[in-house]
Amino acid sequence: MKSAWPNPRALELFGTDCPIVQAPMAGTVGADMVIAVCNAGGLGSLPCALLNDSQVRSEIEKIRAHTDRPFNTNFFCHTPETADPDRHAAWFDALSDYYDALGLKKSDLPTPPNRSPFDEAMCRVVEELKPDVVSFHFGLPDKSLLSRVKDSGCVVLSSATTVEEAKWLEENGADAVIAQGYEAGGHRGIFLSRDISTQSGTLSLLPQVVDAVSVPVIAAGGISDGRGIAAVFALGAAAAQIGTAYLFADESLISDVYRNALTNATESSTALTNVFSGRPARGLVNKVMMEIGPISDKAPEFPNAGAALGPLRAKAEQSGSGDFSSMWAGQSVQLGQPGGAEEITRRLVAQAEACLANLSPAV
Repeated sequence: MKSAWPNPRALELFGTDCPIVQAPMAGTVGADMVIAVCNAGGLGSLPCALLNDSQVRSEIEKIRAHTDRPFNTNFFCHTPETADPDRHAAWFDALSDYYDALGLKKSDLPTPPNRSPFDEAMCRVVEELKPDVVSFHFGLPDKSLLSRVKDSGCVVLSSATTVEEAKWLEENGADAVIAQGYEAGGHRGIFLSRDISTQSGTLSLLPQVVDAVSVPVIAAGGISDGRGIAAVFALGAAAAQIGTAYLFADESLISDVYRNALTNATESSTALTNVFSGRPARGLVNKVMMEIGPISDKAPEFPNAGAALGPLRAKAEQSGSGDFSSMWAGQSVQLGQPGGAEEITRRLVAQAEACLANLSPAV
């Protein structure tokens, strides 16, 4: 299978059969999806941003009990912001009419979910269990922690949304760079700037990153079928990271409300928003995005904006509404097809191989 791919660098780096990386979508992907993708020859990715160290250890043990293939563990490495009580109060005020309409009170606010950056506890898990690949979002962790990850023999990846970020990642120890285009679903990996207005789409960003760094480049954003995979290989990618297509998988942990919204989405159904977490992320457009945002200067810094939306989401979803739900998806959402994650991976491989076989030798 490896001979079908014009750029084998990711296959050699990861030790996988096909250059497909299942995106690590926090809250959506568990061990079952990772196992299925790995067994189909791709690189399954376990999102760890919402898990504590014990949960990460348990998930990794489950993965290893059902596959001997390489897999990836993904962590956030943002710098936590100091809580601003005034901003939190203003944010609740902005949402107060929704609370009133749904019969909720401020006392219903839950404890925010864990979104701690990669730390000493997680580093010890990595050192103990030594996953094949460790990927990061929002840059790279502290140099001392990163050194320990690399000393454990793990391949290190991170996301870049600009050429400048890609160069920084290579200079600071990344073994490969994920070029995340503007089309991508979920949180933007932006970390050297806060300006999303000038960010590029995948087909523009990718070849510029390929030219700028010497490490393998993984394309991400708007890739949901074999045509997209073939396209990014033509532009120099060594692998494709795919997220939205796997939201449709049987193993996906999304709610029924989320799945129904995906099924009915079109190419214009997504937008960038910060109202769910405080950082820009692409998701399916809903009521709160349009009425409060989609980008709001009232939203508290990441990850604190989401806590106030929690009760609204839970109440609305009881009646089948996704008005307050973060439903991350990329711009190619309409290309998604149902099936098991293993089936989806094999389908993507077959489609991509057919497209690549039809490319002219000049490409």
